[in-house]
Amino acid sequence: MLRRNAFRLPRHPASVGLARRRVRDHLADWGHGTRDPALEDAVLLVSELATNVVRHGPLLEREFEVAVTALADGSCLIEVSDEGRLEPRLRVVEEWEETGRGLHLVEHLAAAWGVWNRGRHGKTVWALILAGASADS
Repeated sequence: MLRRNAFRLPRHPASVGLARRRVRDHLADWGHGTRDPALEDAVLLVSELATNVVRHGPLLEREFEVAVTALADGSCLIEVSDEGRLEPRLRVVEEWEETGRGLHLVEHLAAAWGVWNRGRHGKTVWALILAGASADS
């Protein structure tokens, strides 16, 4: 069974925690246990992607959208959409730098990730988390 939930949040730092809670709650309601690696990774990835929107999104944008999809095999698809047109890119981060590691984390945890261009409506950054797979295992 495929289940999807999408919601909009204000472009504000407090929304990052709210996005984490809502994704965790939706996945738990759909049968993912609290120690399920897919749930833990999905929550971490939505946090990173929402943080990118809050920090780097268009200044005039008031909201962004988060979607979580639970796939039949237990995998999860996370999508974070905003009106910005600049695609996020991995960059070299020096060890002394305090920021810039979020997409490296996404690259490490997700089975796949990318960006869908939505034309004049911006972009969607997505990440696929496989069931039972965790980068720590």
